[in-house]
Amino acid sequence: MSATENFSGGCQCGAVRYRIDGGLRYPHVCHCRMCQKASGNYFMPLAASSRAQFELTRGEVSWFQSSDQVRRGFCGRCGTPLFYDLPDADFINITLGSLDEPERVIPDAQSNLVDKMHWFADLDGLPVEPEPASDENRVPVNNRQHPDHDTAEWPPKESEI
Repeated sequence: MSATENFSGGCQCGAVRYRIDGGLRYPHVCHCRMCQKASGNYFMPLAASSRAQFELTRGEVSWFQSSDQVRRGFCGRCGTPLFYDLPDADFINITLGSLDEPERVIPDAQSNLVDKMHWFADLDGLPVEPEPASDENRVPVNNRQHPDHDTAEWPPKESEI
């Protein structure tokens, strides 16, 4: 990843949006129990952005002090986990799933393997549900999720829904 790359992202409802004018460092998957609880998932993918290159572009972040050193940022409206922050550091960690284009960032490492699910290696052997015939059938009509790009206004006016 080059330092000239730009990224944007935000929460599921669109109340909080951010932009990174530069690259991301140390993309990794953390398996620690704290990240599991904070994400409501088996692991949390993260990468660091320089604070100088990071900017909130919409809304306010809610914070939970998860330990003496770390606070976790999330959308207070929809609950999306967004940041893992060490306030005195010159960087902020972004949850990779909150990026508009998460597939652009491939993790380079894993951490805290002691808490990794022992059955992960078996996932590729599980039966796979068939995919919908088209993308139109993939998302419910009443979807209120913010699109994966910046918008001038959100939420849309009721007449646009």
